[in-house]
Amino acid sequence: MPDRAQGRLHGAAPVAVIDIGSNSVRLVVYEVASRSPAPLFNEKVLCGLGRVVAKKRRIEGEPAERTLVALRRFRAIVDQLGAGKPWMLATAAVRDAENCEAFVREAEAAAGGKIMLLSGRREAELAAAGILSGFDRPDGIAADLGGGSLEVIDLTPAGLSQATTLALGGLALEQRAGGNLAKASEITSNDIESLDWLANGKGRTLYAVGGTWRNIARLHMISIGYPLHVTHGYARASDELADYCDLLIKTKKLMELPGIEQISPARRDVLGLGAVVLRSLIQRTKPSRVVFSIFGIREGLLYTLLPREERRQDPLLAFCEDYAVLRSRSPRHAHELCDWTDRLFTAPGPEETAEQRRLRHAACLISDIAWRAHPDYRGEQSLNVLAHAALSGIEHVGRIFLALAVYFRHTGGERNEFSERLVKLVPKPEIKRARIIGAAIRAAHMLSVGAPGIIDRAPPTYEGKKLVLRLPPSLAPLNGERLQKRFATLADLLGRTAEIRTGR
Repeated sequence: MPDRAQGRLHGAAPVAVIDIGSNSVRLVVYEVASRSPAPLFNEKVLCGLGRVVAKKRRIEGEPAERTLVALRRFRAIVDQLGAGKPWMLATAAVRDAENCEAFVREAEAAAGGKIMLLSGRREAELAAAGILSGFDRPDGIAADLGGGSLEVIDLTPAGLSQATTLALGGLALEQRAGGNLAKASEITSNDIESLDWLANGKGRTLYAVGGTWRNIARLHMISIGYPLHVTHGYARASDELADYCDLLIKTKKLMELPGIEQISPARRDVLGLGAVVLRSLIQRTKPSRVVFSIFGIREGLLYTLLPREERRQDPLLAFCEDYAVLRSRSPRHAHELCDWTDRLFTAPGPEETAEQRRLRHAACLISDIAWRAHPDYRGEQSLNVLAHAALSGIEHVGRIFLALAVYFRHTGGERNEFSERLVKLVPKPEIKRARIIGAAIRAAHMLSVGAPGIIDRAPPTYEGKKLVLRLPPSLAPLNGERLQKRFATLADLLGRTAEIRTGR
């Protein structure tokens, strides 16, 4: 295992980020600044600074006091976790307040850190960096909806090419429209239509960032009986999301919506406004789909702190390498599995795209994370953990593929109720690929028993209609019934006959 991952997990201090937003004030303490950031602690307080600023142009009263109390608590938590001075970000509500400078001084004294007062452009840049952190080579229009503003960015794998800030955050739009959704729709449409470059979004992806939109995604999942409740990487056709936004805007009985009790009262108040903005963006940009992201300006800040080489790493594989270090018997063996299965997916074996190869390597890296569980439950535990893990650089179809591949690695293809629901969300050819990968890892473990330095001495090869496994003399005693059975299962899935040869 490369020293890079070991050092990142064990040699660096936690990093704390405090985000003073228009609706909420949040502290996230990350294990370390890495390509796959893992939160150690996450807490938010809904202070509503944007609402008081929209009305009075000042930060004062209960929202200001609640913010300062939260910042004092956050400072104590940061000290307890040994994270040093926190990185502090302040967005639209603070920068728009007439008493901005005075409030910033109070907030800095309460939290023990220096506040970065973000301009609209800088907020857009960090939102773009968050999408770059959370997805693999993203390409589309990214939109980050806060309480005070909406940042819209034209994003390519190389970075942002256009960015604009609009006063369409939930609290700001509520004030501008006087709480009237029809008026809010008119205002939003006019503001968004003014951005000619949004036409570049046609047929691409719209990345939706922000708490209000994540709540819309949760409600949509519940409305269709979706088996996962992970919002990051949740992707739907744009027409489907536009129709659901219409339903939220027009409903007169918000409290009767399935799942609405899971949304806090403060968030419910701006659901309709969030739906207005999302629907207008879909109508203007005409994307092929909408993908929701939990990665925003906080993760974007962490991303900008990384060395250039680390920013170039694949976020999914970085996560899987870290997880292999933390949970596998041998991270080195996990990498050997990548090489061993490479031989199965080279001619004349099944063809695979670069993305399929990437997912196969990810499955190999995390294939042994449940080894400490009871053997009867390793498959079920792997399925649940990976289906709901804090994965980045992947959307839901890929997430489910990984979970099923590792599940099949333990069960040999058997399914339970949860796996049956997940199978329906993945194309049938990919289910076959997940079974092949699971069978390959299953067979390899019968040879290596999870120990490194074994399977690289016994690579599989194709010989006509046969799949052959050659065991050198030192490994010949391992040629037993279980290895033969599992290797035969793998060969059958590949349309071959199995043969294990021993000796030189």
